[in-house]
Amino acid sequence: MRRYIKPTLRTKYHIDFDWWQKKGQNLRRYLLEHACEECYALVKSDTEIATIDWIDPGTAEVFTVDGIWHVIHNACREEPKYLDPNLPVTSLIFRLFIVNNNTPLTPVEIHHQIKNKGAELILRILSGHRVYKGICHVAPPV
Repeated sequence: MRRYIKPTLRTKYHIDFDWWQKKGQNLRRYLLEHACEECYALVKSDTEIATIDWIDPGTAEVFTVDGIWHVIHNACREEPKYLDPNLPVTSLIFRLFIVNNNTPLTPVEIHHQIKNKGAELILRILSGHRVYKGICHVAPPV
């Protein structure tokens, strides 16, 4: 169970992949909704793209990552309208986490990236009782 913390503007958030499993939700299907047309066509036509081994260029660590995530992260983030400010705020934040490879961000950092919503509003949205698409605070170490 997630330990409750009182979120602040300095609380870091990320997409909690375990949330998707616990809720019985299909992350891969939701990711497809955030793919550009080219990536969507590529991923839909390749049924073998389950997971891939990815090497972090900074640390040389090898990670197993979802193939759809990898395609979207590498290709769609280059699309000028991928972080379209007209998207719903939660979709925009979800896409931001795709673009930054799910690196945890504070509401202030999110605000600096998407600019159209204030950090306080982002904090209110993310710290409410409802979890939007697995976007949760990063659990502090125990």
